[in-house]
Amino acid sequence: MDLKSGYPFWAVRNGLMHAFPPLREDLRCGVLVVGGGISGALIADELCAHGHDVAVIEQRDIGWGSTAASTALLQYEIDTHLIDLARRYGENAGVQAYQACAEAIPALRAVAAAFRDVDSHAMHSLYYASKRRHRAVLHEEYDLRLRHGFDVRWLDADDVLDGFGIQAPGAILSRLAARVDPYRLTYRLLTRLQQRGCAVHDRTVLDTLTPTSRGVDARTVDGMRIRCGHVVLATGYAGQRWLDASVARNRSSYAFITDPIDPALLGPLRDTMVWESARPYLYMRTTGDHRLLVGGEDDAVDIPARRDRRVVAKAGTLLKQVARLFPHLPLQPAFSWAGTFAETPDGLPYFGPHPQWGPRVQFAMAYGGNGITYSMIGAGLLRARIERRRHPLAALFGFDRLG
Repeated sequence: MDLKSGYPFWAVRNGLMHAFPPLREDLRCGVLVVGGGISGALIADELCAHGHDVAVIEQRDIGWGSTAASTALLQYEIDTHLIDLARRYGENAGVQAYQACAEAIPALRAVAAAFRDVDSHAMHSLYYASKRRHRAVLHEEYDLRLRHGFDVRWLDADDVLDGFGIQAPGAILSRLAARVDPYRLTYRLLTRLQQRGCAVHDRTVLDTLTPTSRGVDARTVDGMRIRCGHVVLATGYAGQRWLDASVARNRSSYAFITDPIDPALLGPLRDTMVWESARPYLYMRTTGDHRLLVGGEDDAVDIPARRDRRVVAKAGTLLKQVARLFPHLPLQPAFSWAGTFAETPDGLPYFGPHPQWGPRVQFAMAYGGNGITYSMIGAGLLRARIERRRHPLAALFGFDRLG
């Protein structure tokens, strides 16, 4: 799949950081992770850290798919409100999903802490009501989160204006969020795995999978054979090609990043990411070198050529939206891009086996706005599956919930 358009900032800034060789000979391993983006890297790191013999293959260069286009807002807040998940699956299940995401933020920061150059930093999150009629829904959402112990604060219109310069009828301020350079973290994790003896191969395209009761036989398009105990398909939004039934719909999101801005002008944006209640929503965060990264204007386009043609106009629309919010900021876009993402009907991911493939082929579909956070959760969930242990989120984040 062609997953991105334009000039994604992470890939431009970092380039190809490390050369991983294509697979040129047959291979045996305990777990084959297919996908060399941030999801595959986090999953492989978790498995390797707990004694599994792991190999990773990626059809492109490492990190060159959706990871390069990610805006990497690390939040526990799911695109689907907690109140809506509670109505759909029950309050306990909804809270369980949100709590798992909340626990994933410090877990991600702990993983990133091993590397000094991945722009990992704690943030706050401001979720503001775009329209007056959204205020009541947001306040209901705030009440439910507060009741279950989430560190949130309600801001009235005056508080939002005084604290952030935004005119909005109300907002939820969350203390728990973070940022990271996802492309650089992916390279750092997979380089470390390679140094520890794990096989990491990019430019290696998986062709077929043949699961048996004792393992999986995988073949690449170049004829290499990989015999393994389990396969994890962490191929991002291209993962749906391995399933007959559709479980999500692909969409496009657009983004731009500015030249560095004087930190004094950024004010609270230096450590607070901002997003709104409208759908599709505008969102933004800063980077360690004081750039403002802005995203949104999502649409249903899933044709690369059409998406390519829309990047400039969409970035212009985003620029106008941010300029209305923060007219004092010198917003000079440096790069703009678009990327494919997938939405599930309930905003939750899928991790685990699918009946079509049996228990030895695990899917890692970290779909939705919380992709990296979900991948951190999925790393532990998939390890539990492979080790034949129970996991509290196996049912809620599994394909069984489709029924």
